[in-house]
Amino acid sequence: MSFPPQIKVPATYMRGGTSKGAFFRLQDLPEACQVPGEARDKLLLRVIGSPDPYEKQIDGLGNATSSTSKTVILAAPTQPDHDVDYLFGQVSIDKPFVDWSGNCGNLTAAVGAFAINGGFVAQERIPENGVCTVRIWQANIKKTIVAHVPITDGEVQETGDFELDGVTFPAAEVKIEFMDPADGEGSMFPTGNLVDDLEVPGVGTLKATMINAGIPTIFVNAEDIGYNGSELQGDINSDPKALAIFETIRAHGAVKMGLINDIAEAANRQHTPKVAFVAKPVDYVSSSGKQINACEVDLLVRAMSMGKLHHAMMGTAAVAIATASAIPGTLVNQAAGGGDRTEVTFGHPSGTLRVGAEAKEVNGQWTATKAIMSRSARIIMEGWVRVPQDSL
Repeated sequence: MSFPPQIKVPATYMRGGTSKGAFFRLQDLPEACQVPGEARDKLLLRVIGSPDPYEKQIDGLGNATSSTSKTVILAAPTQPDHDVDYLFGQVSIDKPFVDWSGNCGNLTAAVGAFAINGGFVAQERIPENGVCTVRIWQANIKKTIVAHVPITDGEVQETGDFELDGVTFPAAEVKIEFMDPADGEGSMFPTGNLVDDLEVPGVGTLKATMINAGIPTIFVNAEDIGYNGSELQGDINSDPKALAIFETIRAHGAVKMGLINDIAEAANRQHTPKVAFVAKPVDYVSSSGKQINACEVDLLVRAMSMGKLHHAMMGTAAVAIATASAIPGTLVNQAAGGGDRTEVTFGHPSGTLRVGAEAKEVNGQWTATKAIMSRSARIIMEGWVRVPQDSL
């Protein structure tokens, strides 16, 4: 019996923020995978090692967490005054599907560097020394993101002394601007309210801020669901009942936000919306053993990603946090002490993060003009990834 050989596809494995993923140039993919569809999804699933009933992704590049089961495809820009198109695919760990419904804010930090290295940015726009501004079109959500990538001797500078909680080693700082991060197709608050009463069977009626900025996110108060906001991954992820409650909140919130028509559809839309719970500051010890004092942060936030508590904070959820904190009356703003603010520092399981946002009210509707944060990124490995030919 003969078996078809493996094929090899040019790829780069990169860390961006607190996430890792496989990066591809569209033109390097097999021809059948250069367009959306089953062939592309099968390729990316096999690259990452999914679906894996053991939930380990041993036979692929994934590391069995939502932060590492990720893929990125970059292509020539389809929009004027942009350098590159960025398409993100969140790969399910145990199921055979790729979720294309949202962005990955953490990996955005690596997109700028990959775009420069991949030849998408015109050479004359890359300084010999300084900062290269990369204009990114986020194709999933149809938004502009601007990455400010440090350059030394004409090359991307990856090493540095910028420290990011959730990442073990320091690296060069990459500043990211999410332009007009709210949903362009509807209200930033899909229900029209800053705070809603969300009825969740088996849980009760929860106060919730449901916002679409960066990524659709449902914020609830920690105390309303029995927490104080200082929880670490083990406190949530080892509790099947808690995970089921969060998924129920997510499903019913998704219906109320108009993202799905029926709660049954939530199972095939794992990437969005996110669920996060907020609380006023308290002292706690982060997952790395670092002491976080209440006086160091404005509020505490914990967020769920792909059914588990995230080890730090998703970049897109950080955009939602920054935006909601800038709008008086939201649960995020209330937890941060209320009032007008253009930046906020919040505590997450791995430490703290400072993010900024600009929001304004126009004709009774809130809109966000910009969200800003710093991340870091670096190439971990580059070359080819191999997949069995018959898997496509």
